[in-house]
Amino acid sequence: MAAGGDVPVWIGELAERTGATTRALRHYEQSGLISSGRAPNGYREYDEGAVARVRNIRYLLGAGLTLDDVQVFVPCLDGDVAAGPPSPKALAVARERLAVLDRRIAAQTALRDRLAATLNR
Repeated sequence: MAAGGDVPVWIGELAERTGATTRALRHYEQSGLISSGRAPNGYREYDEGAVARVRNIRYLLGAGLTLDDVQVFVPCLDGDVAAGPPSPKALAVARERLAVLDRRIAAQTALRDRLAATLNR
């Protein structure tokens, strides 16, 4: 997969350079977020651009998005996702994810309050 004489990045090296596990990298690949070629020995090989792409995927996941949510960001995963202006679709996805998290927090808080009230009786 390395182009123009570039040295391929092997899956272990990609994991080390990005903080992702090899299992996560295979999952990102299965989800269509990254791609690899195969060396003659069958090992996955990535181009250097995969490093930025995986870092961006991890940044978005760390912000609370899901892999499905990250699909919307595919056109800008090769740049600096944190610095670029988000598209209207990306903003809509992020706002919906925030609403989902707010609903979950509210439900968990209500459950916690019921449990605390039960224990105080």
